[in-house]
Amino acid sequence: MNYKEEFIEFLVQCDALKFGAFELKSGRIAPYFINTGMFDTGSKIKKLGTYYARAIDAHFKTEFHGIYGPAYKGIPLCITAACALADMGIDKGYVFNRKEAKTYADKSAVVGMPLTPDTRLILVDDVITSGKAIQESLETLKGCGNPQVCGIIISVNRQEKGKTDKNALEEVADTLGIPIFAIVTIREIIDFLHNRDIGGNIVLEDQMKAKIENYLKTYGSDV
Repeated sequence: MNYKEEFIEFLVQCDALKFGAFELKSGRIAPYFINTGMFDTGSKIKKLGTYYARAIDAHFKTEFHGIYGPAYKGIPLCITAACALADMGIDKGYVFNRKEAKTYADKSAVVGMPLTPDTRLILVDDVITSGKAIQESLETLKGCGNPQVCGIIISVNRQEKGKTDKNALEEVADTLGIPIFAIVTIREIIDFLHNRDIGGNIVLEDQMKAKIENYLKTYGSDV
């Protein structure tokens, strides 16, 4: 298997990928849900970092200086991705922001590697919806050396429409002026899992696949 297929199996094994009926922030009722809070042990978060690292390597090679993770979910992601990259022979820095600035000692709004206008960062996060949190991170970084965020890696591209018929991630990428890549897309998940036996169970049977396809006919983009 390639790293994308391995990641999909990993989502299933960690119970981070669920099928059913889930109300999203947008108000849509989706037949699938990604819960990255299920990567809740040392071994799981370590393995998760390898998939982010492999995606970073696939899209950016070594053309960056460090990994940035927006608080809070991005903090373990940037650290585990940096560790996994080091294991691959790509030793890069990491940095994350504080939600609340300290009023004593080191008052910097970020923790980690030094930043300058020449620093090139890859931002890692679990998912992106409106891009508001990413925009807030970019504003924080402007006051902390003003580094360049040259790309973003997330876990799953849901391939759903945003405010227009355009893919929501593409809308955010256009607004930010930063390319966004996902480890996998929802289409890759569907195609790989359909009628596949993982751990003695058929994860995605015909009936659930049909529900997902109907949902994507209404809300999907580029699927």
